Amino acid sequence: MAIKKGIYAASMSIFKEDLSLDIDSTIKHSEKLIGEGLHGAIFFGSTGCAQLISSNEKKQLIDRLNNSKFKNHFMIGTGSNALNENIELMKHSLNNGIDQFLLMPPAYYKYGDDGVYSFYANIVQKIPESKIILYNFEKLSGYKFSVQVIEKLVKDFPKQIVGVKDSTYNLYEILKIPNFLIFPGSEVKLLKGLELGNSGIISAICNVTASLARKVYDDFHNKKKQTLNEKLCSVRKVFDNYNLISGLHSFMSVENKKFKRILPPLSLLSSVQQKELMLKLKELEFFPEKNIAA
Repeated sequence: MAIKKGIYAASMSIFKEDLSLDIDSTIKHSEKLIGEGLHGAIFFGSTGCAQLISSNEKKQLIDRLNNSKFKNHFMIGTGSNALNENIELMKHSLNNGIDQFLLMPPAYYKYGDDGVYSFYANIVQKIPESKIILYNFEKLSGYKFSVQVIEKLVKDFPKQIVGVKDSTYNLYEILKIPNFLIFPGSEVKLLKGLELGNSGIISAICNVTASLARKVYDDFHNKKKQTLNEKLCSVRKVFDNYNLISGLHSFMSVENKKFKRILPPLSLLSSVQQKELMLKLKELEFFPEKNIAA
């Protein structure tokens, strides 16, 4: 199935008291975001603590997606440094009817364009049915995609390499490939990106701004006056002052205590930081009870 343009959340993961993945609550959260207007949600992206969740838990969640009416709106982030572990999880997803993936190159080791090309080429050759969004996030992976390597990947694998999430922001203004999806990773880049021909956004903060982001997206395409983009960007800028996962879990936990649980070494904001966060959002008239999706 083709990946569509639009507004996507890098969906949060929810955990039980023993810190195992709460599969039902995690799926329910993503379903509610889509119900609030998002075009889709990604499980196990950075915001979903992908690197901290076991492959077994990921597979168990994927198995349960067959029961969701929003199954065709879901994408899987593989979140592994190991080539074969990525392939294994992607094959498991395909066996459950999900062929859309967000795939970051490995972290920790230093490498260049040739290594990245080889990494993705190996995956595509073993899983030709896959539809892959490249994940450009130098801050986490240590690698910044070049225009040249993306062009080469698309040229050689046009049916599989279908887009990029740009959280490094070196691509969304200059990359020009026909029928190639470009998703900046921030609400602040949404409107400018759309004006440049981008496809939408994939964002952590869409966990709490689903309806706002969708309104900005729809108003652009319907050529209506933008009335909420300033608020949307301001909310994002507030969260950008903190670790996004810590800030989101702290914000969400005000109304839903399940979000208080977070996998170490990550943690909630300090009480001082949480008060500061809530005060800044209150000044923007952005409140938990109106914006929480679970």
